[in-house]
Amino acid sequence: MIPFDLSFGLAPVIFILLAIVVASLKILREYERGVVFTLGRFSSVKGPGLIIVIPGLQQMVRVDLRVVTMDVPSQDVISRDNVSVKVNAVVYFRVVDPQRAIIQVENYLMATSQLAQTTLRAVLGKHELDEMLSERERLNTDVQKILDAQTDAWGIKVANVEIKHVDLNESMVRAIARQAEAERERRAKVIHAEGEKQAAQSLLEAAEMLSRDPAAMQLRYLQTLTQVANDRTSTIVFPVPSELMQSLFNRAGKAD
Repeated sequence: MIPFDLSFGLAPVIFILLAIVVASLKILREYERGVVFTLGRFSSVKGPGLIIVIPGLQQMVRVDLRVVTMDVPSQDVISRDNVSVKVNAVVYFRVVDPQRAIIQVENYLMATSQLAQTTLRAVLGKHELDEMLSERERLNTDVQKILDAQTDAWGIKVANVEIKHVDLNESMVRAIARQAEAERERRAKVIHAEGEKQAAQSLLEAAEMLSRDPAAMQLRYLQTLTQVANDRTSTIVFPVPSELMQSLFNRAGKAD
């Protein structure tokens, strides 16, 4: 009778011990780390794999070390040339120091999101609209460097920042379209003027060459007469140069 009473009394104790052992066993994946606190004080960073946490004495906070893709909501930004735009971006970051990510900041995800929003507004507000549209790579680098420097104390590494959209209102879109059209017209006029300048330069050089050789001038007139003679639909009065007439008279006098 006594052995039965002892086994019956040990069963709850064994069950409790087994429950404590099971509760103390934690499994962390390869990309996870556990920040362990003993009686409220930081103890160690453990993982990955099987670790033991003493229930009641120790607490563990899981930290994911994978890259986090965080979408930054659209921010109202006023550029340096006083243009109001809406800009959104995406931030890629990861935890490199689990201890600081848990101890130094209450919620590192929320803190990084808020910091990314304010930094995006501050950096883009220093640039003009044309720079926002044409120099995104440089702006991405500027925002990334500022975020990385400020989140370093939290044990976070900001790997990349990408500006996704720069949204303009309809009036600004129309103004940019008019500006682009005016720029195209300006370039067309410049190209036309350059062509006229080159043509005039070529004509000047040709005139100088012909003026140095009267025979060449005569040949050019004769060639022009031949070209005009092929057109029978109109009557053309073609001036004959005095040099050519003088040459013809001289030859006729010699023949006499």
